[in-house]
Amino acid sequence: MTDMKHAPDVLDALEAPHEPDALHASDALHASDAPHTSDASHAPDASGLVTQDAPDTLDEAPVTDDRDPARILTAMVDHVLGLAGTWTGWDGRPIPADDRIYTPHKAIRRVADHMVDHLAEMEARLVGEETQPDHWHASATTTEADLAPFTEADLDEARSRLVRLARIWANRLDALTPDQLDRSPGKGWTFRQLAFHLEGSAYYADSVGDLSAAGAPASHPDRTRKP
Repeated sequence: MTDMKHAPDVLDALEAPHEPDALHASDALHASDAPHTSDASHAPDASGLVTQDAPDTLDEAPVTDDRDPARILTAMVDHVLGLAGTWTGWDGRPIPADDRIYTPHKAIRRVADHMVDHLAEMEARLVGEETQPDHWHASATTTEADLAPFTEADLDEARSRLVRLARIWANRLDALTPDQLDRSPGKGWTFRQLAFHLEGSAYYADSVGDLSAAGAPASHPDRTRKP
């Protein structure tokens, strides 16, 4: 890993505008870091973080098609882990993407948190509970842990974590009836729409890109702002 003395300057320059009470409106994925179920206004709660509007007032519902929603989630994780397999040679420099920065650990954190967030939403709605308000620091924050080297052991941990999350999602979605997928209980997008929304979590990994060429800058696939 290279000398990280430059990192505070990079982080300050790229992340300073993202105060906790400011909605990142330029990127639909960042706006979607919050659960799409709250009817609260954009006002900080007691912790100083922000809850989001319901999806019909925040952004457009995800477009769906005839693909199997369970397979969408497993394919997304396969794509993320395929890129992550090239990250063990990362040189330690945060990678700018749009007006945020990403690192291997941050990308894995955001993919996992996004999947956990909406999984908790779906499970709560299925049993008639209120969904939990969002308190993720999300992409606006780069932690010290995000800046750590990404080792083979970290890759193994990421594989175990994301593959299991994808399997939980796939099993849950496969157990739902078509009516439950498209006329889902509770407030928010349908569960089919949630699956298509989560497909866009690949954005985080695409922001880091393919680092397989040692010493070469990241190769960035199209980072479509999908969620």
